[in-house]
Amino acid sequence: QVHLEESGGASVQTGGSLRLSCSVPGYTITSWWMGWFRQIPGKDRTRIATIAPDGATSYVDSVQGRFTISKANNNLYLQMNALEPEDSAIYSCAATRLPQLGQVKQYSYFGQGTQVTVSS
Repeated sequence: QVHLEESGGASVQTGGSLRLSCSVPGYTITSWWMGWFRQIPGKDRTRIATIAPDGATSYVDSVQGRFTISKANNNLYLQMNALEPEDSAIYSCAATRLPQLGQVKQYSYFGQGTQVTVSS
């Protein structure tokens, strides 16, 4: 059973930074496609950053230049800088081992999420 565990969510002020972490106990994620999503209550979950096994990354426009997705020490990270109130959401990590899914940024597994709140 694949289980993704996020951590690092917190309440910060506008302009602050946070680093979210995602671990997958019992598995080596080096060759996995992974991503970060966020969800605001009442709205659909939105993919915001992805990373391929070769290290290639992608971002949605709203976080480009402020957020950085990375893998290290068998964990997935999301470094978030210059946070804005609009970034407040539940952030979840996602993963797949299947190339046919990862190449089109679809994922098999999702974590429960960690809350990020940015106050003005």
